[in-house]
Amino acid sequence: MSGTAHPQRGALLESALATARAENRAALVGYLPAGFPTVEGGIAACTALLESGCDIVEVGLPHSDPVLDGPVIQTADDIALRGGVRIADVVRTVREAHAATGKPVLVMTYWNPVDRYGAERFARELAEAGGAGCILPDLPVEESEGWRKAAEAAGLATVFVVAPSSRDERLARITAEGSGFVYAASLMGVTGTRESVGRDAESLVARVRATTELPVCVGLGVSNAEQAAQVARFADGVIVGSAFVRRLLDADGDLEAGLAELRALAADLAEGVRRG
Repeated sequence: MSGTAHPQRGALLESALATARAENRAALVGYLPAGFPTVEGGIAACTALLESGCDIVEVGLPHSDPVLDGPVIQTADDIALRGGVRIADVVRTVREAHAATGKPVLVMTYWNPVDRYGAERFARELAEAGGAGCILPDLPVEESEGWRKAAEAAGLATVFVVAPSSRDERLARITAEGSGFVYAASLMGVTGTRESVGRDAESLVARVRATTELPVCVGLGVSNAEQAAQVARFADGVIVGSAFVRRLLDADGDLEAGLAELRALAADLAEGVRRG
């Protein structure tokens, strides 16, 4: 059955979201690409997020053409790729961040690298590293059966991305096949921090909830505690990526300074989701 999860890994992701719900707050979900600013630095950065307030972390698999990402994440991906990051480094980042914190770590990736690597191999290696699941923003649900079978066999959640343009019947199809949570990208176009919270977010969450009991986590460019609190009032999780990446970019090669900035922002956002 779709949505069935491994009793350990699946439960870890479910537990993190359920714990946040029991505390009457949204979960804080952080994102950073693997290999940025280096492989070792990326591992330290993901671990710092989980130690400083993030309930869940998404590790990005850097891509040469990240069409759904804004300029901040594109810049970080380029740095990681020029540094020679490989899928093995992505899996290692998941393994070490999870081992250090015991918290759920997912991979967020475009489909092409996984397809080339082999879906079963990728799912198996991610599961062996303690990964909780995979977010595949550009894999159409109609073409996902092969991946979903591989993920289910490995005990991984398959998180699909929905947008305000998705019709209600399509939302129902996507949420029926997904597991873990639903990623609601509430601003059309590329991701990136925004000055104000997107207007469509709340209605998209309500539409998704009409089709599923899966938690709904929202990514729309949140960059501060006030925005996190706004989104936390209606979402099960608040996803933050570009704001974290920007802190590391602004550190300009000083990893310790960058990690300190990440910890401060994660703590601030964690306070925001609690306020929401």
